[in-house]
Amino acid sequence: MTEENKETSVEKTGQDQAAATTEKAVAEPASATATTEQAGESAATESAQPAEERKEIRSVLLSSFGGIKSIKVSKSPEPTSVGENEVAIRVSAAGVGFSDLLARQGNLVSLPKTPFTLGFELAGVVELVGSAVQDLKVGDRVAALTDYNAWSDLVTVDAKYVYQLPESLSFDDAVTLTLNYTLAHYLLFEVGHLHSGQTLFVHSVGGGVGQAIVQLAQTVDNVTIIGTASKHKHEQITGVTHLFDHSQDYIAEVRKLFPDGINLVLDGLGDGLNKGYSLLKPLGHYVLYGSSNLNSGLIGAAKFWWHVEKIKPTKLVEENRTISGFSLRQLLFQQNAHDQVREVVQKVYQLHAQGVLKPVVDSKHAFEDIADAMQRLHERKNFGKVILDPAQAPKPKAVEEEGTGKKRRFSSKGDEKKKDKTEKAANVVNGEDKPAEATTTEDEKKPETAEEVKTDA
Repeated sequence: MTEENKETSVEKTGQDQAAATTEKAVAEPASATATTEQAGESAATESAQPAEERKEIRSVLLSSFGGIKSIKVSKSPEPTSVGENEVAIRVSAAGVGFSDLLARQGNLVSLPKTPFTLGFELAGVVELVGSAVQDLKVGDRVAALTDYNAWSDLVTVDAKYVYQLPESLSFDDAVTLTLNYTLAHYLLFEVGHLHSGQTLFVHSVGGGVGQAIVQLAQTVDNVTIIGTASKHKHEQITGVTHLFDHSQDYIAEVRKLFPDGINLVLDGLGDGLNKGYSLLKPLGHYVLYGSSNLNSGLIGAAKFWWHVEKIKPTKLVEENRTISGFSLRQLLFQQNAHDQVREVVQKVYQLHAQGVLKPVVDSKHAFEDIADAMQRLHERKNFGKVILDPAQAPKPKAVEEEGTGKKRRFSSKGDEKKKDKTEKAANVVNGEDKPAEATTTEDEKKPETAEEVKTDA
């Protein structure tokens, strides 16, 4: 091959290689552009897909201290994690007691700032477990005592306040036993030191705590039980040797029956210090564990304490009598006695397993019907424990149909839709083309009145 032909061949080969390189360079950006477009389309597709909505839970919230209208059921995102020493419990039952009424009115010590979720006791199933919790696992059936926050669908609790339930113990019975019967056990045995042959005087034996005291006192031989309760509850009450109505002069009657005095007086009302103390025999013991006098607020409480006769310490010495007070809530949450309380809870569960204790459930209510539950306690209608059931449907509300003067009960969304259609049709007939005005229930029309709180809880 001549030199000229070689040069021409080399030149052609170089041109071909350059062209190929150029085509490759052009192709690569195009490929990159296509990849970018695909990624953009993929991202657009992902963003177009709705994110999974976080579940919500209901809570019975106290917005401000005062009447029943200060309580509402609110919704919030469901917790998805807990602290290392905590568990989350899906609530099946929550207890309602007199302490909840006092908390609502702002008449308990160590109250949190509003708004906060009410409730001190619950039972349910563990759903989340903290990394440091060893004795509990997901799926365990438990009860818990809380410093508020129990009236919710899902509650986070420190594991030291949570108690595993025996298989034979239902959630309703568990929420009845754990607080009331533990309190009663403390009052009778750890504080009152009740033993065989003694006499016991108890206020409000028809309530949840009163029933617990009576049943536990019956585990001691030859104990005479004297109690007070509302007249309409007397037929239901058993195990009480002498039963008196709150309104009668029971002090004079008790003195006639027991001129030598009473061994142990348990007072959950708080307005009978002098009366209860006067019933004691030498070495007798008066225990205060509640204060219903606080229902009228700080002014009422101040008036009460101003009129109460002061008992001098020297008088206690001279008469060989004892006065003491007890608060399970303070002992558990402020004085760090959770191990001791756990022992008493286990004793209560064992007595139930043996058939000795029979929890008394008065009624069950939906979260949305908390007003009815509290009113039942206010009016002393309960005999035993009042319970909130998160799974229970709320009671239908009575609504007055516009222009008819009649009331219908709407218990479902379907009924509400029918109501709306009826109202719209009525507007068209009347020549109006506008939405029907909101109706007002009888409960909303009633002005709020001051409540008189009485304790049989």
